[in-house]
Amino acid sequence: MSLAQFEREVLGDRLGDNDQIWFPRWLRRYALGIRNGLVDDLPVNKDLVVKFSRSLLANGAPAWQRWQAVRAVEFYRDFVLRRSEPDLSEMVMILARLGRKERNIDLEAPPTPDELAKLRGNFNRNEPLFIQTMRGEMRVLHYAAATEKAYVRWVKRFSKYVNSGELDQFDEKDIGTYLTSLAVEGNVSASTQNQAQSGLLFFYQCVLGKQLGFLNAVRARRSEQIPVWFSRKEIDRLLVHFVGVHRLMFLLIYGAGLRHKECRRLRIKDICFDEGHIVVRNGKGEKDRITFLPELAIDPLKSQIDVAARLHRIDVDEGYPQVYLPYALARKYPNACQELAWKWVFPSRQRCRDKRSGQVWRHHIAEEQFANAFKIALRHAGIPKHGVPHSLRHSFATHLVEAGTDISTVQKLMGHKDIETTMKYVHVSHQLGDSIKSPMDTLVHDRELRSRQTRH
Repeated sequence: MSLAQFEREVLGDRLGDNDQIWFPRWLRRYALGIRNGLVDDLPVNKDLVVKFSRSLLANGAPAWQRWQAVRAVEFYRDFVLRRSEPDLSEMVMILARLGRKERNIDLEAPPTPDELAKLRGNFNRNEPLFIQTMRGEMRVLHYAAATEKAYVRWVKRFSKYVNSGELDQFDEKDIGTYLTSLAVEGNVSASTQNQAQSGLLFFYQCVLGKQLGFLNAVRARRSEQIPVWFSRKEIDRLLVHFVGVHRLMFLLIYGAGLRHKECRRLRIKDICFDEGHIVVRNGKGEKDRITFLPELAIDPLKSQIDVAARLHRIDVDEGYPQVYLPYALARKYPNACQELAWKWVFPSRQRCRDKRSGQVWRHHIAEEQFANAFKIALRHAGIPKHGVPHSLRHSFATHLVEAGTDISTVQKLMGHKDIETTMKYVHVSHQLGDSIKSPMDTLVHDRELRSRQTRH
């Protein structure tokens, strides 16, 4: 594989010691985002590199690390692909300038022990050493906390499957057998199997530094299920069973088309009462967008922000003024984490210690709270559908199109890159329309018509 050639080139005399250590890390992360890295030559173009840099930014990578990551791809382009295009020099210069401003030191110098410790965060020392190492690598490469949790879980399950903690003795055949067992015996979905594969690829390529070839596994079938959505009458029946914070979250998820996570992660500064809209930051695909601020949600939202402000004052008085910010923003705006504008609209009732940084602060409301309230409301409303909070987002899109809203407008409100994705949210109740009827209904109608004609 070309990754192996890259690592041989890195060990030459062209790079300093720091780059020799970090370049393979960054290129493996780049490779894992492109067909899971299972290719002979990695494609390198400006769009892919920009997307790679932006994904690092969204996960909190400071400019000096993004500078180093882009240089790693540039080095791969020059000495493995033997090409001069695309030209990445402008991107490298911009990131270098930002990086010097952030660190105020020589970028070529290796990260200090304090910087590395901050990147790696805290660990559960009761976990196996290889899991602690994996967590450290994922944090250094700025993977999201949810991704870390999922990948670690799959590596632990694989370790249990092979009944060994010495995972470096296993190879593509063993991983392929495990992935096959997930599909055949575990009957998992295609997305679950892909997540397991990605977690194991990261562990073997980024932690153990082991190059893997083709994974021969029976692939789980990708389902073509139609997601659940609710009619307008069902929305009315559901809403009466929500109170307080959960009612407000219902109004925002359905009324603004928010994802459940986007609703929980709203910050006070992103609610624009005068303009009548909500700014959704870092949505799926690291995209920002603007959507409705439902009129019915305005008064309860102002009351909820008052609650968040009171909790903020309590936290400040008790010496806990901070709130989570991505690492780069925390460095760029060192006082922003103590400002009310950056606090969560839906703060947790209690402060907690962040597992990664060890910092004590008040996080946003937990995922389970609204999800559990939603289950209870479904039962009390007597709606026999297997709905989840995301079903409200499907209902939002469907009802907008039923009301005559242009599909491209719905696409922008939903934050979809591809209109085909939006079409999946517009369900059969609209597609069939009133002009098309079941042949059974037509048969009954014809029979009744003939009967009336015979009587006359």
